[in-house]
Amino acid sequence: MFAVIKTGGKQYRVAANDVITIAKLEGEAGTAVTFGEVLLYADGEGATQVGAPTVSGISVAGEIVAQKRGPKIIAFKKRRRQNSRRKRGHRQDFTVVRVTGISAA
Repeated sequence: MFAVIKTGGKQYRVAANDVITIAKLEGEAGTAVTFGEVLLYADGEGATQVGAPTVSGISVAGEIVAQKRGPKIIAFKKRRRQNSRRKRGHRQDFTVVRVTGISAA
């Protein structure tokens, strides 16, 4: 059994007990989260439901494992012979989530 969910502008294929890294969600470690935007649901017997755009009655439950930050990304721009340089750094925040189950109502 698996589902395709949408969160943070991206889509993820998830199953029970999967650990995924997604865009930052509010909450501390141990907080329960629910994903309502399910785009596709497939049960174990081969039946598949495809949403237009979402499947109604299906939700994915998860638990926040940790709040982390990604590696530092350096954006460096240089224009030669003009003494013009710009250096910027960025670290993206993300959330690690463990999927606890997929419920079909």
